[in-house]
Amino acid sequence: MLHAALYGDEDRAVILTYAWDRLLIDPVPGPRGPEDFTGLTALTPAVWSVPASATPITPSGSTLPRLAAELPHTLALLDPHQGAKGVVRQLEELINQLAPASIDLLDIGGDILAQGDEPTLRSPVADAIALAATCQLSAPVRLLVAGPGLDGELSADDLRPLLGPLVHTFTAKDAETIATVLEWHPSEATAMLTATARGVRGTCEVRDAGLPVPLTEEGPRVHEVDLDDALSRNNLARAITATTSLDEVEAHSREVCGFSEIDYERNKATWLKAQPPVTLDAAIVLPRLDAFEAEARSRGVTHTTFRRLTEALNLNGSQRDPLRRLLINSRPEQHDTPLWRITAPDATD
Repeated sequence: MLHAALYGDEDRAVILTYAWDRLLIDPVPGPRGPEDFTGLTALTPAVWSVPASATPITPSGSTLPRLAAELPHTLALLDPHQGAKGVVRQLEELINQLAPASIDLLDIGGDILAQGDEPTLRSPVADAIALAATCQLSAPVRLLVAGPGLDGELSADDLRPLLGPLVHTFTAKDAETIATVLEWHPSEATAMLTATARGVRGTCEVRDAGLPVPLTEEGPRVHEVDLDDALSRNNLARAITATTSLDEVEAHSREVCGFSEIDYERNKATWLKAQPPVTLDAAIVLPRLDAFEAEARSRGVTHTTFRRLTEALNLNGSQRDPLRRLLINSRPEQHDTPLWRITAPDATD
């Protein structure tokens, strides 16, 4: 969506991204590496592209092959298992081979600007590795923050004084670029970004913890941020600059931030395995949905994501898409694409 807005539909990009779909799609904690797939294509000795024909090796899961089938760009695997130095190597090899006209590092939400001690911080590792690596490149990199506050970690109020020039404000037309993808992709931050671009306003509840995220006029904005300023703020990124393994990065995260997000995923994965399955039946699900919505309204919530609903209704990740279809078919008026609108009860209730 950003590429189409800034560079046009004719240009093609290489999108280097993690295969890190969290536990809703991928039951294995942490990010996936090239050894977790079949059918990858070598772009350089350290960089592999993910074509539509690639397949994650069971029990791993990934949305990347399906994304590759639906997007016009090349998706390449950002592999953090060799730490920040490993990502530096991947980036340098790719830059040397492609000689790109521009390099953008995009973060949705703005937690890449976290210092590391914020009580609302949930996922610092992925951003810190990308920041630590790009700051070591000789090629110029532009850091962009889209949807300030939309990841539910740092608030828009905290981020506002840290943001640089406005680069773009997404519109409903921009959102159409990925409309079909968001019919199935679980990304909450991207869903809220496109919803605000379509004019949706309110408070959206996300994640298993039910974090409230304001949907405001700032949601669809994209700002440039000075890369060196970001590194000077991000204590974890500075600490992991010379790391050569993901274990090292995790150790630094525990020291700097007090936790590792992969530890959280490990603990949650163990808990999820012990949960009894829930039958996806309208007679069971819809009353539970009514109870959830009543509680959410009392918290001032106007919208939620299908990921949040899946976990709040005690369903597993494989039931997210069937749940989405069931709810949209049952109550289409509440589908505020790509979010679920929590309506007020009928006057007769």
